[in-house]
This record gives sequence, structure tokens and C-alpha cells, in this order.
Amino acid sequence: MWKRLFRRKSKPDVFVRMICEQAGHTQRGMEALHAYMKEPGEALAQQVRSAEKDADEVRRLLIDELNRSFITPFDREDLFALSRAIDDVLDYADTTVEEMVTLGVTPNPYLVRMVSLLRDAAEEINRGVQRLVDRPSVANEHAVRAKALENRVESVYREAVGALFSGPRDVDHVVEMLKLREIYRHLSNAADRGDEAANVIADIVVKQM
Repeated sequence: MWKRLFRRKSKPDVFVRMICEQAGHTQRGMEALHAYMKEPGEALAQQVRSAEKDADEVRRLLIDELNRSFITPFDREDLFALSRAIDDVLDYADTTVEEMVTLGVTPNPYLVRMVSLLRDAAEEINRGVQRLVDRPSVANEHAVRAKALENRVESVYREAVGALFSGPRDVDHVVEMLKLREIYRHLSNAADRGDEAANVIADIVVKQM
């Protein structure tokens, strides 16, 4: 019996490695999305999908490990919440591409700006996760930067929606407006989830001090 119990314990670095791997896939996916916004094409769309699938698999393994283990480097609730928020960021990136392809939407300067900021935020989150164990104060700094970038995404989002509804010309223009607004919302939601990931990183840092 005791042998079975001890086998169910996992080294804390297993969780750190997996959450770092997940954050790395998310950054890769956001970089691919940024490239897609500059030059849309199937190859780049596939890179976003591939990153999302890879990140999903890591998350499945992480959740399985959480369910089987007694020892975790941080509160298991925080690990679960951080993994979920990071996962949602990339999910929204993937659905952004899907919606753009389905609706026939081509990138515009607002989309490029929003995704550029989201890419930078994903990098900050990835760096924050990488520093959670050895440099928690540095991790918190990255979380603060990620939150600042999220605020900038929301600012561009409001600017984009305002410009979108500044003066519809005809029915076709109204249809295009509605399509673009849907895409803008996907990216705004991605920013919200990135903000949540940054908050969880900050919570973990506080609990370590």
C-alpha cells in the first residue's frame, strides 16, 4: 500500500516543466497568429492550430498529474487556474483564425496591432512562468507587464469598434462590420484570459513570500 502511495507522488519540477512547456506553446501560437495577420495563409493558420493542439496535450498531462499527485510546487488550484487561463489564450487565437477563414475576413491595421500586443503579452507570461521558482519577484514583474499589455489591447479594441461603427454605408458594409466585430471580440477575450494568467502568477508569487 505504501509503495503505491509513494508512486503517486510527483517531483515538483514535473509541474513546473509542464506549465512552462504549455506557456511556450502559447507564445509560439501567438507568434504564428501575428505572422498570419501580416500575411494570411494556410501554412501560418496551420502553425496556430498545431501550437494549440500541442498545448492542449500538455494541459491534459498536467491535469492528469495533478489528479495523481500529492506533492505540487504551488497550490494545485493555482496551477489548474494558470494552466486553464494560458490554454484559453491560445484557444481564442485558434478560433480567431477559424472565424477569419470562415467569414472571409482579411487582416486590417487594428487586428495587426491587437495581435502584436497579445504576442508580447504571451511572451511576458511565458517569461513569468519560467521565473516562478527561482526568481519570483522577476516573475511578478513580467506579470505586471503582461497586464499593462492587456490594457493596451483593450484600448485598441475600443478604438477599433468605434471606428467600425462610425458610419455604415450600405448593407454589405454592415455585414462586414459585424464580421470584424466578432473577430475583435475573440482577441479581446484572449486579452482577458492573459490578464487572468498574469493575476494567477502574481498570486503564486505572493504565496511564496
